[in-house]
Amino acid sequence: MTAGQPGSFAAPNAPAPGKTEFPSAGPAPAPGLAQGPGTGSALPVLPALRGLLPRGGLARGSVVAVAEFGLLCLALAAAASADGAWCGIAGIPEAGILAAAALGLDAGRTLLVPDPGPSWPQVVASLLDGCELVLLRPPARVSAQVRHRLEATLRRGRGVLLVAGDWPGAQLRLRVASQRWTGLGDGHGRLRACCAEITADGRGEAAMTRTRWLWLPGEDGGVAMADPADLPFDIDEEPPGAAPGLRVVSG
Repeated sequence: MTAGQPGSFAAPNAPAPGKTEFPSAGPAPAPGLAQGPGTGSALPVLPALRGLLPRGGLARGSVVAVAEFGLLCLALAAAASADGAWCGIAGIPEAGILAAAALGLDAGRTLLVPDPGPSWPQVVASLLDGCELVLLRPPARVSAQVRHRLEATLRRGRGVLLVAGDWPGAQLRLRVASQRWTGLGDGHGRLRACCAEITADGRGEAAMTRTRWLWLPGEDGGVAMADPADLPFDIDEEPPGAAPGLRVVSG
């Protein structure tokens, strides 16, 4: 797939940059995102994530920044996609198809642009014109001019821009504050699940910091609320076998 050329999980026919076209899997949405999941002020999120968001969902017309790309980004997009929203993923070539689908992303309604190239702002603007949620990892520091232009496009389409990385002025910011894996024995074993402490803050209605412990993922590969009291180790310490240090042994 060439730089700047969107593709899809489900269909090889990709729209050219600057055009709002969609794969053949399923009917194309009408202009203005008329066929999206409802007309409310927020896109839905997985139940385990609702407590982190002021409206219990992703506010339309807003920018949501996650400190870095990971399962949290895909989890934030999962419910909207499963509910029928068109989603775009730009600048993240390692975004895993299986991981995304396991969380509920609809492959037939997800557009991929692994490498948007130097014209990435135009590519992202095109995605925002036709998708209700766009997950973006900017290739470089974003200038104020580019930010303002994309935010204006975002407000017209009433979608959500989910940024993996820094975005000054984002209405909501989330990050993984700490995480602990289960499944390791005494320096050996198989990682089965990750318990992550997620914090969220931002501007306006999101100014109050919220913190939740989540299984991200759980043993079934999904996302669920976690009770730290149920963990097999103290969350303030490294789990057994997580990073064993060197030991001095007698010869």
